[in-house]
Amino acid sequence: MADILAENLSGKAVMGSDGTELGMLYNITMDLKSGALHDLLVQPNEELAPGRVAFDRDDRGRFRIPVNRVQAVKDYIVVQR
Repeated sequence: MADILAENLSGKAVMGSDGTELGMLYNITMDLKSGALHDLLVQPNEELAPGRVAFDRDDRGRFRIPVNRVQAVKDYIVVQR
């Protein structure tokens, strides 16, 4: 995968590999010492039924999607479901 600046990802739509629109990228968590990325924090799509997504959520209801689930970054960030 080509290098992508984080500023270009802000507000990008996140879609599951099955075509489900999950929501918008809110932030990315990382280990400050190693620089390793951990999770995408995704603000859920309001129309998405709560039981349809098995990802963990943070204390504000955003999905915590491990970065190793990212399959592609183009018009959408596509993540394995």
